[in-house]
Amino acid sequence: MKNHFNRLQAEPSLYLRQHARNPVDWYPWGPEAFDAALAQNKPVLVSIGYSACHWCHVMERESFEDPVTAGLMNDLLVNIKVDREERPDLDQIYMDAVQAMTGSGGWPLHVFLTPDKKPFFGGTYFPPVPTGDRMSWKQLLVAVAEAFRDRRSRIEEEAGRITLRLDREAQIPGSPDQAPLPSLQKRILEGVMAQADLLYGGFGGAPKFPNTFLLRILIHQYRTSGDEKALEHLKKSLDHMIGGGIFDQVGGGFCRYATDRAWQVPHFEKMLYDNALLVGLISEAYQLTRENRYAWAVNRTLDYLSREMSDPGGGFFSSLDADSQGTEGKYYVWSYPELEELLGKDCAGFCAAFGALPGGNWEGVNILHQTGTGDPGDLKMEPLLDRLRSRREQRERPQRDEKVLLGWNALMCTAYCRAFAALGVPEYRDRAVANEAFLRGQMTGAGKPGIFHCWQEGKPREDAFLDDYAFLIEALISLQEVTANRDYLLRARDLTDEVVREFWDEEKGLFCFASSSRKDLIVRRREIYDGATPSGNAVMCRNLRYLGVVFSREDYDRMAARMTAATAELSGKYPSSFGLWALGLLESARGPEEIVIVGPDFEKLLAGILGVWLPARVIMAAPGDDPRFSLLTSRFRPGKTLIYVCRGKVCSRPLETVEEALREALNFQEVTISENARSLK
Repeated sequence: MKNHFNRLQAEPSLYLRQHARNPVDWYPWGPEAFDAALAQNKPVLVSIGYSACHWCHVMERESFEDPVTAGLMNDLLVNIKVDREERPDLDQIYMDAVQAMTGSGGWPLHVFLTPDKKPFFGGTYFPPVPTGDRMSWKQLLVAVAEAFRDRRSRIEEEAGRITLRLDREAQIPGSPDQAPLPSLQKRILEGVMAQADLLYGGFGGAPKFPNTFLLRILIHQYRTSGDEKALEHLKKSLDHMIGGGIFDQVGGGFCRYATDRAWQVPHFEKMLYDNALLVGLISEAYQLTRENRYAWAVNRTLDYLSREMSDPGGGFFSSLDADSQGTEGKYYVWSYPELEELLGKDCAGFCAAFGALPGGNWEGVNILHQTGTGDPGDLKMEPLLDRLRSRREQRERPQRDEKVLLGWNALMCTAYCRAFAALGVPEYRDRAVANEAFLRGQMTGAGKPGIFHCWQEGKPREDAFLDDYAFLIEALISLQEVTANRDYLLRARDLTDEVVREFWDEEKGLFCFASSSRKDLIVRRREIYDGATPSGNAVMCRNLRYLGVVFSREDYDRMAARMTAATAELSGKYPSSFGLWALGLLESARGPEEIVIVGPDFEKLLAGILGVWLPARVIMAAPGDDPRFSLLTSRFRPGKTLIYVCRGKVCSRPLETVEEALREALNFQEVTISENARSLK
């Protein structure tokens, strides 16, 4: 079996290639597998995961590498492996099916299909031996095969019923009885704080994820209403995350989530999208508070991403595995004797600062976390952390998934823009520009119109999904703000028009996740929930509002208003699942603030405006008038650089300093604050 390879050996996906030596006769997703299932009259197993998934590795070792189990799978089923990061559309559909059947989901995801791709049973991780009243994986395989053979008509009926339910759930109607806007705003804010962990920050208990969408609502709430409780919870959440084990104190960067309420014990995989979203959030928190701790966390995280997650051409890789040498977290933890050896006389002070104990603080070893409230830069700990990092780099590294995903890279591009706006580090703006150039050069073309979802080994693959377009358009908008290059806006507009052509469902007033050209799906989903990444529909709604102002496009305005109406009631009831929609609803209630800078010294004034967090603003800057954009028409005055602060059709007088402009913008906010305060009482 040593030299055995299955069909996955030639696949570019790292996750699929990880299974290329399994004795399971895996197929990649495609017509060959379903033709085989039809010809052999067998059910189809679709196993979905990703390269950094710990429990995916566990099940592979326990079951897929076992010749007996593999023989049973090959005899009874046609077996398909799917990388959820390459095919998020398939993952969405079959995750929804499993959740509908079992009430829960996760990865690895296993779903059994008829040969026409309809699901009839599924689950997540299955053990190799029976556990309590739970079947083993082998017992389940036999039961599924027997049911498919002996009760085929019932299986087909169940599969049809589930598929019909998926199709119905893909249609998301508007709320005919939508509550008044002030009532929805109040419900959103009460709903967010009702879930807040007032002791350790964040929301809910263990396991605990960094819910960046809800935390951004707190930033908005504090800036627009002066709500000190919102600011307090924002800071408590960020401080515990930055100081906790979920943040890699030695190398920088955030792990996927914490397994405990206090953020101390992480699930050690590192995902690009988590770090992108957190960099953006913490940059905004720095704009709001000017606390050095947040600047330190942003710099440390971006150093990590540049060092360990960067493609030389300007792209960013997807993830780092949780495991190394077959053990989760082994790369990241420290024994006390190892710390003593490396740090010598500095060991006692370091261990006091980072919570390391002689007997270990987790399973006999130490996960470093900050015990104080300062940052390691203030505490002169940076040289000691660098010493540990140098030693750690000698260990066997977790495996890195080097596929470049368009949507996740676009999130990273936006994060660099936000970091530049907050900190003014030119390198961060340059990295954003280089990233967009990489995406434009490598993930378009190849003889086809449109853009691609992923790039690996020098080749683009898979047509882009809604999230890819939405996050890229958002990144282009952000790039224009920090560079004043209006060409980014023109590309954003062109991509938006393409999204409308390929993804818009006029009947439902929302975008489908997959384009109309996708032909291998049993349903086309309209995904509106925030997951690990923000809802593509919610991001597109915000993009449409912004570009509607920039290009005076009433069609964009109408679409955004319709999308907001369709989800407003859900945002009010379930802000934890609709966090970005809820934020957009709060922003739309104010209307966009237009800040326009025109004149020879525009770059200096732009930097001052960017350094302050302002809600729902549209920013444009140029050395002179630009007739392509109404906001930049008839603004230029020879020899002067002027700032205009507008809302709708009402503008301030031309202003000459950043201080005046911010005062004008904040005055606009103060009017809104007083109105909101009255309406929310």
